Amino acid sequence: MVIELARFQIHDDAEKKLLAERPAMIEALRRRFPACLAAYLTREEDGSWLDVLVWRSREEAEAAALAINTVPECAEWFRHISASGGLRHVEVLHSWPAA
Repeated sequence: MVIELARFQIHDDAEKKLLAERPAMIEALRRRFPACLAAYLTREEDGSWLDVLVWRSREEAEAAALAINTVPECAEWFRHISASGGLRHVEVLHSWPAA
């Protein structure tokens, strides 16, 4: 299992649309990339955002990262991002699921 961490800033006054469009974007992402197991959108104390996605494998996460702009709902959602703070993948070596 791999966790994808994407840090970014959004345009002023984009938060409402970013959040409203999120469910449709995630649904489209999951249809196109079924290896995406979970997604969490977070906001940090400094106002930046961190998107956390859980993937079945590093290979599937990296392939999706290369093709993500081919999903119209994802490309449309990305218009709210004003600056990227980078994308990285980290391998899960141990987990304890709460559910």
